[in-house]
Amino acid sequence: MNKIAIMGAMPEEIAPLLEYFKDIKATKYASNVYYETSYNNINIVIAYSKIGKVFSALTTTILIEKFKCDIVLFSGVAGAINKNLKIGDIVVATKTAQHDLDITSFGHEIGFVPEGSKFINMNKKLINIAIDVAKTNNISLKKAIVATGDQFVAHENRKKFIFDNFQADAIEMEGASVAVVCHSLNIPLLIIRSISDTADTDAGFDFDKFLDSSANISAKLMITIVAYISKNIKKLN
Repeated sequence: MNKIAIMGAMPEEIAPLLEYFKDIKATKYASNVYYETSYNNINIVIAYSKIGKVFSALTTTILIEKFKCDIVLFSGVAGAINKNLKIGDIVVATKTAQHDLDITSFGHEIGFVPEGSKFINMNKKLINIAIDVAKTNNISLKKAIVATGDQFVAHENRKKFIFDNFQADAIEMEGASVAVVCHSLNIPLLIIRSISDTADTDAGFDFDKFLDSSANISAKLMITIVAYISKNIKKLN
């Protein structure tokens, strides 16, 4: 039986997800809490990873190895680099990269590490499902390259650097590390992000102001996607 993991980085990102479910069992493990529930006979585990690449990789691994999840969905917020994106817009990641992975001193391209790759492509079936669900529900969903790093970007120079080197549309702090784990273990991954700030000098203010509303926007679409997957699980197998 398929089991779906739904992740966010912060409590604020999974709080609106948990509101859609009843009969939730909380399991404490590895200094975190995992919320087990079900939807349309599909088992679901919800967790927030905590911020950053290390914690998100740890949480993803636990969801897959301990809780035996075989689909991972990430719902949360991101900062915009693409000037066509505005606060409240929703994006689906087509590929991810680590913008702060830098061994260029050894002659490698920024974001690349030996035995790895600069970009990791997301699962096409899940992307298409997300696009179809959004269209059916009259939700505007935009494809995006998402760049990940262990830093909250709020400076134009860094923003330009990331755009120039990765052509990224949005930036956050977890997606690429989750993608590394899922890619390594052959687990389908979908990343949905709602824009909470514009990654400029006012990013901190925007983030605090729009975190809850943006997290709710992302969660609403993600739950609709979960409903679709639960009825069409065979399309992913």
